[in-house]
Amino acid sequence: MPIAPPTERFSSRVENYVRFRPSYPSGVLDLLKAECGLAPGSVVADVASGTGIFTKLLLENGNRVFGVEPNESMRRAGEEYLASFPAFTTVAGTAEATTLADRRVDFVTVAQAAHWFDLSKTRQEFARILKPGGWVVMLWNERLVDSDPFHREYEKLLLDYAIDYKEVRHEKTTAVIHEFFSPCQCQFRSFPNIQRLDYAGLEGRLLSSSYMPSAGHANYQPMLQDLKRIFESGQSNAKIAMAYNTLVYYGRLA
Repeated sequence: MPIAPPTERFSSRVENYVRFRPSYPSGVLDLLKAECGLAPGSVVADVASGTGIFTKLLLENGNRVFGVEPNESMRRAGEEYLASFPAFTTVAGTAEATTLADRRVDFVTVAQAAHWFDLSKTRQEFARILKPGGWVVMLWNERLVDSDPFHREYEKLLLDYAIDYKEVRHEKTTAVIHEFFSPCQCQFRSFPNIQRLDYAGLEGRLLSSSYMPSAGHANYQPMLQDLKRIFESGQSNAKIAMAYNTLVYYGRLA
């Protein structure tokens, strides 16, 4: 099966992404306020903004936000989700070519997407659109894979059925973050994050991942049968608790 390019991988998964992807802890914005001076007047480019999960937190903080998203389906979903925020502007662009003006923003944020970028070109683009002294913030929810039997079984399911999971696991991002910020140093913080899901939510969370088989694939039904078994063995009061660490890297570019 051909693998879609990064900018198109989520086109068929938008509905599940909107409904079942986790948000981010409030401590992330508290950190950026305390350490980076994020204020309601700060202008932010949220790059690869997707359906607007992190963008919404910035808008609720009072920020002017440009949501830069290359995938049309994701971008349209984000526009609908954030339609009530007049301070939101949608932008058809990429991390490597945002289309924003020079020195336009105080912050560039990237949530759950840095592993898709050409980081060398992205660094040049972020340096171009940031005001002097501006900040780059990269964050993602890293699912715990070995914290209890449920998480171990869920990870095994991904390894058994996913199409290219090993190539796109988010922990691969960590290895290149420091290179991205070099020669400047970036700071790091981690926050616990829990997502409580019933079976429908767990299935939707699974199917929101770009590397999982879709309906019609030979592995689709066997995968869901295994998922149901894993849920039943791990549930409590008809829900499971999906555990993450929200990893936040932040710094200035040279």
